[in-house]
Amino acid sequence: MGEIMLVRHGETEWSASRRHTSYTDLSLTPDGERQARALEGFLGGRRFAQVLSSPRTRALRTARLAGLAVTATDPDLTEWNYGEYEGRTTADIQADRPGWDIWIDGCPGGESPTEVGERLDRVLGRVAALLDSGDVALVGHAHSLRVLGARWIGLPPAAGGRLRLDTATVSVLGHEHGRRVIQRWNQSAPPPPGADAAAGRH
Repeated sequence: MGEIMLVRHGETEWSASRRHTSYTDLSLTPDGERQARALEGFLGGRRFAQVLSSPRTRALRTARLAGLAVTATDPDLTEWNYGEYEGRTTADIQADRPGWDIWIDGCPGGESPTEVGERLDRVLGRVAALLDSGDVALVGHAHSLRVLGARWIGLPPAAGGRLRLDTATVSVLGHEHGRRVIQRWNQSAPPPPGADAAAGRH
């Protein structure tokens, strides 16, 4: 039985400033491209039966720089649709709507937690059928991959709020004694050899 490897895209201008980004199709920053390249060594030449990606530029670029050959794009892997909150930070939204919590309230003009969960359940249904052929990589976005992780282990979409996911990280979903488990979560690629010493000279 194969594993599911989740890859969050590298940094963008909006992720760096914590602005909600779903349908806005941003490119990676130079740091985001560096992060994505670092993932290539981290993935260690692992072979995948399938590599599925969100169709957004930031996800596809991350996959390419990480050395992943995307076999198909999947619209269900796009980020949570933030609707009217696109491009805004949580603090900015809460200034207008005190107590707002995306994991409970969803987004006006966008998606509710239930709708996002249903979408990621469809992804898991398709991917589960592929695991007999080997590992599968999914390249996507923070909130949607957090929901996917929660749903894999049978928790409601809101449980994704307990699963922090940084840019250019790898998480692994698998099985233990026939149960679905999270094997690794939010793991960054290690810095290249000598990076710490080089940083200290600046």
